[in-house]
Amino acid sequence: MAPRGSTAPQARYGGQALIDGVMMRGPDVWAVAVRRPDGAIHTEAHDLDPLSARVRALRLPFVRGVVALGQSLSIGFRALAISARVAGDGEEEASSAQVALSMAIAIALFLAIFVAMPAAAFRWVADHVHSSLVVNVLEGLFRVGLFLGYLGLIGRSADVRRTFQYHGAEHQTIAAHEDGEPLEPATVIRRSTLHVRCGTNFLLLVMLVTIVVFAAFGNPGLWWRIASRVVAIPLVAGIAFELLRLGARRPDSAAVRALMAPGLWLQRITTRPPTPDQVEVAIASLGAVLRREAERGAADGLHAPGRPLD
Repeated sequence: MAPRGSTAPQARYGGQALIDGVMMRGPDVWAVAVRRPDGAIHTEAHDLDPLSARVRALRLPFVRGVVALGQSLSIGFRALAISARVAGDGEEEASSAQVALSMAIAIALFLAIFVAMPAAAFRWVADHVHSSLVVNVLEGLFRVGLFLGYLGLIGRSADVRRTFQYHGAEHQTIAAHEDGEPLEPATVIRRSTLHVRCGTNFLLLVMLVTIVVFAAFGNPGLWWRIASRVVAIPLVAGIAFELLRLGARRPDSAAVRALMAPGLWLQRITTRPPTPDQVEVAIASLGAVLRREAERGAADGLHAPGRPLD
């Protein structure tokens, strides 16, 4: 980690809240830390071998966002499977096939609820409103409202609120590390639970970008309307990813702050102030990443691609 005030390039670290744990990820390594039922912290680290590191075309603007999203989903589901096993004190970890099936089901449900359903509902509106722009803006706003309602609903669950606390601990730990502060619970817990690179920002940016992109398709028939939404997802994800990178690279810009503000507001729903023991878990996860990077000779962090936190 470069000292505060250093101009040396630093790696971008991100992560994800898990079941009683946190996944942290660097350019070359990802790690999981989970609080076991007996109170001990289980940690494990894994190396990354991203295809984009070997294929230059996959690092091009707009393409890299789709690649990063796919890899983040894959790692996220693997990390969730580990945390479910450890937190539940189970003996077996989900197989690759089980993880792939869970991932496919989750993606299908997301597409059905947040893409297909609004598209189908607003095809009826299109029959009564002749402006495609108005229809697509209304559909986009409905999609955002649906997303906010979903977060508000699941946030009532005690288990989800606890996960939101680990989400806050993840942000605090990364912020402290980025500012060169010691990774100690008493220091880390004073940091904000909000972070500009949060995946929540990415999801909200996706919802907002869809309004512009989907407007280009006009008001087609029902099945083409749904198909066009699905086909355009890589384009939407690529644009949202570049906007998120812009926010991470220019946090002091007034225009960027305005762009990131809705996502930061939304994080007030998806993060909660953590307890010291939850911060301890987040620190253990990031510490596992840093140790593994040091073992690989990559502690200088010269790989610079930014990525969503979670």
